[in-house]
Amino acid sequence: MPGHEVGNDEMMIDEHEQKQVNLAPDEFNSQYLKIYYGKLFPYEEMFKWMSYANDGKHPACNQFYFGRREFSFTLDNDVYLRYKTFNSVSELESSIKEKCPVKIDIGPVYNVDPAKRHSYAQSGCFPEERELIFDIDMSDYDDVRYCCSGADVCLECWPLMTIAIKVIDTALRDDFGFNHILWVYSGRRGVHCWVCDVKARRLTNELRAAIADYFRVYKVGSENSHKKVSLMGPALHPFLARSYTEVLKDFFEKTLLSNQKILSTAQRYEKILDMIPDESVTSELRGKWQRTSSAKEDINVTRWEQLKHLLQSGKQKMQGLRRCVEEIVFSYTYPRLDMEVSKHMNHLLKAPFCVHPKTGRVCVPIDPNRCEEFDPTAVPTLSTVVFMSSHLYSPCLFYGKNAGKLIEELNNGGLRAEADNERDRTSLGKSIRFFQSSFLEPLVKSCKEDMISSYNAKLQQSKLQQSKNVLAAI
Repeated sequence: MPGHEVGNDEMMIDEHEQKQVNLAPDEFNSQYLKIYYGKLFPYEEMFKWMSYANDGKHPACNQFYFGRREFSFTLDNDVYLRYKTFNSVSELESSIKEKCPVKIDIGPVYNVDPAKRHSYAQSGCFPEERELIFDIDMSDYDDVRYCCSGADVCLECWPLMTIAIKVIDTALRDDFGFNHILWVYSGRRGVHCWVCDVKARRLTNELRAAIADYFRVYKVGSENSHKKVSLMGPALHPFLARSYTEVLKDFFEKTLLSNQKILSTAQRYEKILDMIPDESVTSELRGKWQRTSSAKEDINVTRWEQLKHLLQSGKQKMQGLRRCVEEIVFSYTYPRLDMEVSKHMNHLLKAPFCVHPKTGRVCVPIDPNRCEEFDPTAVPTLSTVVFMSSHLYSPCLFYGKNAGKLIEELNNGGLRAEADNERDRTSLGKSIRFFQSSFLEPLVKSCKEDMISSYNAKLQQSKLQQSKNVLAAI
């Protein structure tokens, strides 16, 4: 493939996102994208994030830090460019405007400039830092949602992503002590999570795998098994117990049961019965459910209450049977992570504020504290933000006049000074302001404090060593 480098260090990337990126809907085209990159894309904010306070304003700054970060571009002719590096925000901006990538992925920070990796021995170029990342894709829930499948998403099934954010975000903060966490809509059917604390960025692959396994409840090789979840032990792990009581149970009983009509037909309730290992119990429930019900209550809720009563009644002595209720809830609601994404430092992930080429939607941040309010069908789209950004775009986009001249001005930076004002006139402005105030500013403040503290400690230690040397010389 032209522009595609092949080697042992081939990256691991979201295959669903990578396939056929050149097949774009009507509201996604190169003219729109050039204007978006020329006027609206938040270069300064992205550079500030990826620099982690290494801005040259303090002696402790690493001036080469940003320049060792890998970026990759996917172009609209399906050419894929890896190991792109930049030494400044202006270099990053110029390259994106020139190439106009339909997708931008962000990789790790290497020990050397990865663009020059061939100048080093095979083991001389390796990832040194990388955010701890999580990728959750709605298509992995196809066996428990009946409204959509594959890449399709609607407001009936999207709450599964909301629940995933709540469960994972709480654990990352409360159980692991991470503070700087960014949740981003993937632009189509899922969410991405970036954990940016310094201790997260410096985790080894082994520690990343351990954290990923902490979240695992699905059995290995369970794809074709009726029982995908196995909750071991006499009691749930505190993390799982908290997730169940505070999030999963209510969501399953008050929302998912009715929204997805999980017990409404024989085909659907048989999937639930297959998870119960006692044949006498399943026969009794099947007998009740096969009888036509004329009750006004939601049949899904009625049948669920019958199942709970039978499994959790006093005559069911087996702990495994009593645990079945929890296992069913976990099977339908618990976050389904792409484990391999989280385990390896060299896995690239799509950059925030990209535009998804198949939906035209911008990959905007999600507030985990208000994630239940997020509507994937109402996020800023490429055509909308370009049209809203300035009256200058109206004749350009919808009447085809002076488009070339406008794009040339944008690429030359002629209208760059107005960028912030232009963004504020669009729905994108709100997302960028949230990114700045809720994530970027606290992150940079923390990085600077850590940097200065570490620098002062080393300085103090150096002075003490000098004093010892002087005393030793007397």
